[in-house]
Amino acid sequence: MNPGEIAVIVGPNGAGKSTAMKAVFGMLNVRRGSVRLDGEDITDLSPQARVARGMGFVPQTNNIFASMTVEENLEMGAFIRRDDIRATMEQVYTLFPILRDKRRQPAGELSGGQRQQVAVGRALMTRPKVLMLDEPTAGVSPIVMDELFDRIIEVSRTGIPILMVEQNARQALEIADKGYVLVQGRNAHTGTGKELLADPDVRRSFLGG
Repeated sequence: MNPGEIAVIVGPNGAGKSTAMKAVFGMLNVRRGSVRLDGEDITDLSPQARVARGMGFVPQTNNIFASMTVEENLEMGAFIRRDDIRATMEQVYTLFPILRDKRRQPAGELSGGQRQQVAVGRALMTRPKVLMLDEPTAGVSPIVMDELFDRIIEVSRTGIPILMVEQNARQALEIADKGYVLVQGRNAHTGTGKELLADPDVRRSFLGG
């Protein structure tokens, strides 16, 4: 992926979207092919080792420490670092201003959309080379979804490539530089977000005409 590129995997329920994401992160074994990061083959590395190499991953569920404050959650994200994390923390607060306001609050008290911002911010604290998001807008309202997508675009503008699995296909493809439509575990369609949105097969099958 290129710096700042947003790639989105969409497809029907049960197509294998989240499975593909977990395989890339090392939570599931890859039966065929390989996983490469910055040209390095990382197929055999554990998830923790992948984080150390520069892979940031935000799972769909259980992605924050509810009893810890927002700031403590962000500090936990930087656990592998041995340098000064304050500049990165400031970048996260600039990207997600609401987190600065609520930094002393337990993360469990936040709204669903704010929790997702904490989860993304925590992944950014590792200074990842690529950020992977598994269904970042699951269970949030349309207004919050739009705001989260705006924040995701802001993150990409800092130069971090983003790979995202997303149930809200139309909205996700609207912000995608690259899109992949997964059907029964296979990549059925590939193109830019705009190309896939305009593709009659994709529209008919996944976007409601």
